[in-house]
Amino acid sequence: MDPLQKNHTVNSEFIILGFGDLVELQLLFFGLFLIMHLVTLAGHTAIVLVTLTDSCLQTPMYFFLRNLSTIEICYILVIVPNMLASFLSGSQRMSFTGCALQMHLFIALGGAECFLLAAMAYDRFVAICKPLRYPLIVTRALCLQMLALACISGFALSLTLTTLIFLLPFCHSHEINHFFCDIPAVLFLACSDTRANEIAVFLVCMLILLIPFLLILLSYVFIIAAILRIHSAEGRSKAFSTCAGHLLVSLLHYGCAIFIYIRPKSCYTPEQDKIVSLIYTNVTPMLYPMIYSLRNKEVKGALRRLLLPHNPMKRQPSAR
Repeated sequence: MDPLQKNHTVNSEFIILGFGDLVELQLLFFGLFLIMHLVTLAGHTAIVLVTLTDSCLQTPMYFFLRNLSTIEICYILVIVPNMLASFLSGSQRMSFTGCALQMHLFIALGGAECFLLAAMAYDRFVAICKPLRYPLIVTRALCLQMLALACISGFALSLTLTTLIFLLPFCHSHEINHFFCDIPAVLFLACSDTRANEIAVFLVCMLILLIPFLLILLSYVFIIAAILRIHSAEGRSKAFSTCAGHLLVSLLHYGCAIFIYIRPKSCYTPEQDKIVSLIYTNVTPMLYPMIYSLRNKEVKGALRRLLLPHNPMKRQPSAR
């Protein structure tokens, strides 16, 4: 019998260590990240509401933005509540199935978000580079197809990768040195050869992260070239303002994800990964609504109309 299999101990649960080494700061972190979590939920919920109810925001760009915020809400709810609980209770026990489900949803929603960001880049490319053909190309049917493809691709790739990881034998301590069941942290506990699994992780990350990111960058090469050909400074500013928020969100989202997931297991450093993951799952999702709303006059106007619905006379001058 293989010694690895002989030493393999069946365990139906993992222990999520979280931030147990920072006992004196856990209450402070709990309060800080709870506030961030509530602000993030409020921001994304506001975007969903205004893009659903405001007649001025019924365009493909805001269709994608609404669904991006919906995915982001689900994404943080998979991770952050457990993280907040770990600040209060220290380490947490999570069943084998619960850990697998958390990883699956985390990868699936993150993957769907990556593909949706690429779809949004295509929308901006057509709007700026082919404005006269935009209504004919970016139809409602195409938007729904791209959304469905983004979600199906994310969930299919996630299911494949999660299955491959959780078929491994885990015969180490079963203590996950992280605040959720992240891929590198779980792979680190496997006691068999994980080279094939690392290749699978790399290939999935290529499909979810690198390829969409390269498509986004390629789209912006054409977009920037088209903007530079606009003669008026006002026209260039207006065209760039419709893309700046998406570009900044894409750089934040892909930058953190590529840093964590596209590297070999030998480079895994638990403490560094936890810090980057804190930014990736808490800070950047909170910034997204601010980036879109602060740089977008239409969203700010829709928020004012949502919050001040009984004051039509005061809205007329700004509408003109």
